[in-house]
Amino acid sequence: MVSAAEQMAANTSWGTLFKASDLRSRILFTLGLLIVYRLGTFIPVPGIDGAALREFMEQAGQGIGGMVSMFTGGALGRMGIFALGIMPYISASIIVQLLTSMVPALEQLKKEGEQGRKKINQYTRFGTVALATLQSYGLAVSIFGGDLVQPDLPYWFFVTSCMVTLIGGTMFLMWLGEQITARGIGNGISLIIFVGIIAEVPAALAQFFSQGRSGAISPAVLIAVILMVVGTIMFVVFMERALRKIHIQYPRRQVGMKMYDGGSSHLPVKVNPAGVIPAIFASSLLLLPTTISTFSAQGSTGPVMSWLLAFFGPGQPLYLLFFAGMIVFFAYFYTFNVSFKPDEVADNLKNQSGFVPGVRPGKKTAEYLEYVVNRILVLGAAYLAAVCLLPEFLRGQFTIPFYFGGTSVLIVVSVTMDTIQQVQSHLLAHQYEGLIERSQLSGKGRKRKRKGTTRR
Repeated sequence: MVSAAEQMAANTSWGTLFKASDLRSRILFTLGLLIVYRLGTFIPVPGIDGAALREFMEQAGQGIGGMVSMFTGGALGRMGIFALGIMPYISASIIVQLLTSMVPALEQLKKEGEQGRKKINQYTRFGTVALATLQSYGLAVSIFGGDLVQPDLPYWFFVTSCMVTLIGGTMFLMWLGEQITARGIGNGISLIIFVGIIAEVPAALAQFFSQGRSGAISPAVLIAVILMVVGTIMFVVFMERALRKIHIQYPRRQVGMKMYDGGSSHLPVKVNPAGVIPAIFASSLLLLPTTISTFSAQGSTGPVMSWLLAFFGPGQPLYLLFFAGMIVFFAYFYTFNVSFKPDEVADNLKNQSGFVPGVRPGKKTAEYLEYVVNRILVLGAAYLAAVCLLPEFLRGQFTIPFYFGGTSVLIVVSVTMDTIQQVQSHLLAHQYEGLIERSQLSGKGRKRKRKGTTRR
């Protein structure tokens, strides 16, 4: 049977969006900060030769330069103050989460509640500064070595100013994301990545269709790419909503003087419990060395950078193999260490007197859950790897004139679904508040009528 909350959610109309003042203010606040982010992508880092950078990015637009530029909302192509984007914070937060599940001291800190969470967030910020420092230094040195700076500019002056600007831009983006999460709608960090990807889509589509009009791409390939994109989006939505429901039984129990009847429920296990985290982490590991090697291609390139540029470029076999292997590894590692811990889930079920029919509570339940999740993850990891690698093969076969990645599709679809769910939750809460207010007013009206009748 459908619950009352589900019926109310189904009947919730988007027309009530303009009546919910709190939700409206949250949406406007989020849009305002996202506009600030977009404006910041057009503010250049001091000392950059704009003409040389544009010429270089046009040549690298189909390779790793296009991938990094899409993740940063075009800031890298213009070498804006947000050229590093939010990826250092994403990488630092994932590393801290993984360390929290492996280091006993951090795991104990996580269980301390709000104070422990603040301490972990502080460690994440320190990690963000460290990663941003390393990436900004590598990027600044590579840009200077690629002759993309203004003439007669001192080396250390440019490197220092570039590092300070890029680190400050990343920390400002981190602050924007936290403000959106706390006072806006949706996850702020995810929305920043989402807006950066979406902002580059119109220009990429215009370039793609212009290639079709000029005859560089055949109409059949044009239609096939469009159908593939639509099919990929539908497939991602289907897989992100797919669940494996594990039946849970609760016995009849007595609490104090009350007797509670037994019932049944289900434990939902997503086909992809790790979400888009494995794809993001695998992409972030590939971005830094290939970006440095790409920017260093115009200058003197060492043997290590030459090897990276030759074998770790987008579409290369070693790149695809490493990308797929990292996605599968992080899908399993992140699921069992962060998002779904069978031991903790089994202990929680045991404390609530719940059990899986035919399985003993405790250790046997944990082994059963691990058995189920292991086999579900075979499909989930294969799905992630397929979605991320399919566009790479597509670009290699049909020479698409812009970067199109499966990670971008995963992020866009996941963030859209999550934001819509949060908006619906706020609308549902607003509808509940309206029902409560109307019930209170009607109750007061009945009391007044009763008082009037007694006076007569």
